[in-house]
Amino acid sequence: MNYKHLHYFWTVLRAGSIARASAQLHLTPQTLSGQIKLLEARLGKPLLRKVGRGVEPTDTGRMVQRFADEIFSIGAALQDALSTGQEDVARGSLRVGVVDSVPKSIACHVLEPVLAMPDRGRLVCVEGKLTALLAELAVHRLDLVVSDVPMPASLSVKAFTHLLGKTDISFFASPQLLQREGLTLRQARSRFPECLGKLPWLMPNADSVLRPRLDAWLGDMGVVPRIVAEFDDGALTKAFGRQGFGVFAGPAVLASEIEDQYQVARLGTTHELMEEFYAISIERRISNPAVAAITAAARRELFPKN
Repeated sequence: MNYKHLHYFWTVLRAGSIARASAQLHLTPQTLSGQIKLLEARLGKPLLRKVGRGVEPTDTGRMVQRFADEIFSIGAALQDALSTGQEDVARGSLRVGVVDSVPKSIACHVLEPVLAMPDRGRLVCVEGKLTALLAELAVHRLDLVVSDVPMPASLSVKAFTHLLGKTDISFFASPQLLQREGLTLRQARSRFPECLGKLPWLMPNADSVLRPRLDAWLGDMGVVPRIVAEFDDGALTKAFGRQGFGVFAGPAVLASEIEDQYQVARLGTTHELMEEFYAISIERRISNPAVAAITAAARRELFPKN
């Protein structure tokens, strides 16, 4: 493929017409039209159709446009790195997106192996919603996305989901909450999970991955939770739990860490309720050494039972 022809096609779509694009490219409209026809001949399908005085892409043209957006976005990023003298940093950095619903401690443990690598570059982390992070991954502004759900099949992003591991769910409460509700820790543990119906609840919000699973499990157990607050941030939930406002759920793999950090006690753990964590990359088979270290360490150390 002649990438100059691809750039001409891409510029025409951005400009909205061959006339405006030809002025930007300092070509005659006839020359520009001829170059795009060569691209269409090479691909074997029409890419543009006339609409009034302008043009719009065909279905094939829209697909080609998406790839062109990625190609020329990467080229612009390369130019920026070279012009700012940051090529060494750009080459050595690992750019990771962390979905905002992933517990911060899980993300820290998953990414920790990168900082232990002897020839590591800079680790760059950004947090956000899954869809936005996958869009950044698609145009190579991210190398990896850490998520608590696999990549949705509905998204037209060429990426691959790698399971890091699964963990059971544990339930925690502060000593002052148990005392206020007239329960000792021993009593609460011996009556688990029935005791969960006697305590106020700090719940993940309805949009979270865990909430519908949690609601279904509590229903199966015959527990009607007394919900006093809902949160979309796990760290905030635990902070309220530390102050004794309610019982909350958390990954069993982090149970000891949660108990120590927030001064709470584990009431019990269920094997019927699970949380899963994934690495999403543009590679079907991971070849990036840093990403390989992340997935291997997570499966070996953080989630060794999987």
